[in-house]
Amino acid sequence: MAKLPKISLRAEIPEALKAELAPTKWGKVLSVTPVVMTVIATMLAGLSSSEMTRAQYDRSLAAQRQSKAGDQWNFFQGKRLRAVVLRTSLDTLESTSGIRPLDASVLRQALAGSPEATTWDAPPGQMAITALQTGTPPLGGPKLSLSADVQAALSALEESKPDAEIAELIGKIAGGTLDEALRLAQGQALSLDVALKPVNQTIERWEKHVSGPSADPSLRQAFVAARTAYNAQRYDTEARLNQTIAGLFELQVRTSNLSAERHHRRSSRFFYGMLAAQLGVIVATLALAAQKRNLLWAISACAGGVAVAFTIYVLLYV
Repeated sequence: MAKLPKISLRAEIPEALKAELAPTKWGKVLSVTPVVMTVIATMLAGLSSSEMTRAQYDRSLAAQRQSKAGDQWNFFQGKRLRAVVLRTSLDTLESTSGIRPLDASVLRQALAGSPEATTWDAPPGQMAITALQTGTPPLGGPKLSLSADVQAALSALEESKPDAEIAELIGKIAGGTLDEALRLAQGQALSLDVALKPVNQTIERWEKHVSGPSADPSLRQAFVAARTAYNAQRYDTEARLNQTIAGLFELQVRTSNLSAERHHRRSSRFFYGMLAAQLGVIVATLALAAQKRNLLWAISACAGGVAVAFTIYVLLYV
């Protein structure tokens, strides 16, 4: 009985195809260069786009903070102007007529028998008479305490120091410190408003009573002078708080702009890295149609290595 020929199940690669394959392990590694370069180029394109998006966000955030800073500067200028007007009125009043200091006992006697007398012993009434006699508004909430780095940056901003110097000082502020300082300043302003509201209402009620037709003219004059001095000092206190808040917003604006510039630089660097990776893809593609492929693949791999090294440098140092 004739034996059947053996059938081999091994896959035989044609000699023509073997000639197209890389003969060494290094050549096999280089043969995947186009795929690797394409992945690297895509990754760098995504990083470049992401950094540009962050830069645009920081620019938008800086514009919003600049608007808030402008509001606070307007409050500061308005209140400071009102304080100056009140002091001018007080100086005119003092120069045209003799004004005696406000006597608390005389004021209390004038309020006796009226509904306003019930407010005298209340906390707002005691704070009101103290404010009228001293000309100093009661401060509500904790004292504003800024870190040394934030205070140094604010001082440089007030003194119109060069942008590079201010940027250097901002760089020394720890993350979150500026936001915390702004939160404390805004809380202080709110506490001051809350503390002064009942005091101002009490003073307005007393003024209506001492300004009546049967009131003592000398008491009314002394009360008006005391109230004018108190309001001038109150506006000065509020203006200083608004000035501090505006300065903190200005520092935030500069922080956002510095961050936007950094993201913009990183986006540009990633874009250059993407170009290097794309160069590697092009060279590797040309290698498919050339005879000396190992050389071209080596050039492509070098381009890819440069792109990867450049990416690591941007991530760590830019």
